Amino acid sequence: MADRMVLTGARVVLPTGVVENGRVTVEGTRIAGHAPTDAPSVDLSGHWLVPGFVDMHNHGGGGASFTSGSAEDVLTGVRTHHEHGTTTMVASTVTGAMDFLIRRAGFLSELVEQGDLAGIHFEGPFISPCRKGAHSEELLRDPEPADVRKLLDAARGTARMVTLATELPGGIDSVRLLAEHGVIAAIGHTDATYEQTVAAIDAGATVATHLFNAMPALGHRAPGPIAALLEDERVTVELINDGTHLHPAALELAFHRAGAARVAFITDAMDAAGFGDGVYHLGPLAVEVKEGVARLVEGGSIAGSTLTLDTAFRRAATVDGLPVEDIVQAISVNPARLLGLHDRVGSIEPGKDADLVVLDADFTLKGVMRKGAWVVEP
Repeated sequence: MADRMVLTGARVVLPTGVVENGRVTVEGTRIAGHAPTDAPSVDLSGHWLVPGFVDMHNHGGGGASFTSGSAEDVLTGVRTHHEHGTTTMVASTVTGAMDFLIRRAGFLSELVEQGDLAGIHFEGPFISPCRKGAHSEELLRDPEPADVRKLLDAARGTARMVTLATELPGGIDSVRLLAEHGVIAAIGHTDATYEQTVAAIDAGATVATHLFNAMPALGHRAPGPIAALLEDERVTVELINDGTHLHPAALELAFHRAGAARVAFITDAMDAAGFGDGVYHLGPLAVEVKEGVARLVEGGSIAGSTLTLDTAFRRAATVDGLPVEDIVQAISVNPARLLGLHDRVGSIEPGKDADLVVLDADFTLKGVMRKGAWVVEP
């Protein structure tokens, strides 16, 4: 018989709501429906038990880069985020030369195929030079469908999302191409108008890459992409809840307008996440991290984040005052659904992977389980 254990006493966040003094049975790598009375138990009284976090936008961590590091580097970053509750993650690239990105896609696809990553997200090079953020301007290019297709082919079915400035030449056709191949077309690093954004959504774009950041501000005469992305029920908006990328009022606006069902918390993490201050590289660009904030050495633009999702969860609960059920939806349920993984991860249900996070009453991480094994023992 497979190993069994019962986690008892916690406030368990289920799809149906919060269960006080709950019991969750783990059998092998999965959540089971029930357990014999003599199964060993772990008492989690006074704690929360929530699904493992799912990060659909992540460039690295633990001092290691997903965008340029070796296989061991990538696994170091993955393990770092596991220790902070993210049990499922996509590796995000940054703008580079097409031949480099093609090689990188093939390399990362192997790690997806062996189960270390949940897919690849291409952030750049198909973005606006007006809103490039921490991307190398000389390597940017228009989102021509032929180039987008090269990256999809190189990823061998593991591409999950491509961020595009859809107002650029080829943008709308590339959105249609991505939709046809079951890959998320995400609008981001864009200088689009409201009307151009609506056209991209109608063509099949379904995600806003880190809403509010790297796009025109919301205006009362020229509402820009933010209004179009918030108002359309077909769009899920990414939010970086680190206190640097977003003012709490902006986060509140997004939740109020989109609702918890259309928000995905992401880290947009770079190498320094879970590691510390210092000088790093994001793609070809030098980044200095001071007091946990990453900025380009040249120009000072924010360059990703050092966020981990346990910090995003705690901030959402203690600073933003969001209901725990809404946080779980944004940090686990919604990204799992968008990535096509909702049958395996994202919620606590029998038959799904035993990916679980234990939080204390103050929402500080105390335990992490991935596929039935403790990464951080409570």
